[in-house]
Amino acid sequence: MVAVVILNWNGSKLLREYLPSVVKNTPAEQARVVVADNGSDDDSLAMLASDFLEVETIVLDKNYGFAGGYNRAIEQVADCEYVVLLNSDVRTPEGWLQPLIDYMTSHPETAAVQPKLLKDRDDDQQHFEYAGASGGFLDRHGFPYCRGRVFMTVEQDQQQYNEPMSVFWATGACLMVRTAAYRAVGGLDEEFFAHMEEIDLCWRLRLAGHDIACVPQSSVYHLGGGSLAYGNARKTYLNFRNNLLLLYKNLPAANAKTLLLRRRLIDTIAFFKFALTFHLGDARAVIRAHRDFRTMRHRYDSQQPDVNLLGDFPGTDLNIIVQYYLLQRRRFSLLPIHSGGKN
Repeated sequence: MVAVVILNWNGSKLLREYLPSVVKNTPAEQARVVVADNGSDDDSLAMLASDFLEVETIVLDKNYGFAGGYNRAIEQVADCEYVVLLNSDVRTPEGWLQPLIDYMTSHPETAAVQPKLLKDRDDDQQHFEYAGASGGFLDRHGFPYCRGRVFMTVEQDQQQYNEPMSVFWATGACLMVRTAAYRAVGGLDEEFFAHMEEIDLCWRLRLAGHDIACVPQSSVYHLGGGSLAYGNARKTYLNFRNNLLLLYKNLPAANAKTLLLRRRLIDTIAFFKFALTFHLGDARAVIRAHRDFRTMRHRYDSQQPDVNLLGDFPGTDLNIIVQYYLLQRRRFSLLPIHSGGKN
């Protein structure tokens, strides 16, 4: 059995728009549809009780963030073999779930999969969506990019990334995981609160010996920016801080130390770029992210692994900044993923 769990916080409007597609296109004999409410104070719970009687509801006493909310919700559906973490701003078409189930069933070594993620816009449902596109990767400095999205360049879906593929990370916008594997590695890291927590989870699943994949035979449509809008300084802070934590906790200590010295230089350049373009909130967010990282990192000293996956997995040997800005390779298909090059 599968549990499709949607985490909600003051998202009554999004639930009204997107939940009907999930209910309609998720057969009851195939999966349970569950909304976990993260301490909302809008009319979400009343609306669910009146308009969505077929949907199970988990009520949390406060907002635990994306990571904490899902951890608590998944404990309450732990009898299900698979759980789908589904954002409240995702529209699901008919038949979206079965390809994911089929892949997980036929690939027991795989702990997590994602579908192809497309934009949900009235004027554009043909481009990949920023948050995960057709599967995620990391470069040598820990910067995430995707099949179909490199930095801010998002490609049109022309079926070019339609083959299932092992990826480094899968998007948290629509993430199917084996419940037992999720719980075995400790679930999502609640210190992250939100942003990049799914990359951290996938990295830990890989360190535990599991595979991660994208299954583009399934597609869903994602609005994006439902919790924090793009360009929000809070989002900048979480992305910078959590990316540093991601590297520190999942790399061997010596590798983490070397890489974080390089990242300090790169993030200093980002700070000056924000400041010179008068994005002062973002500039301050970078400073605060590094300050808080220095305070938080020691919580992970005893957890750092002995295995370095960066440089070992395809694409993690690339410098994506050089590829994108200097070599003008702005499409995933142009990147030398299998070349073994160090550019």
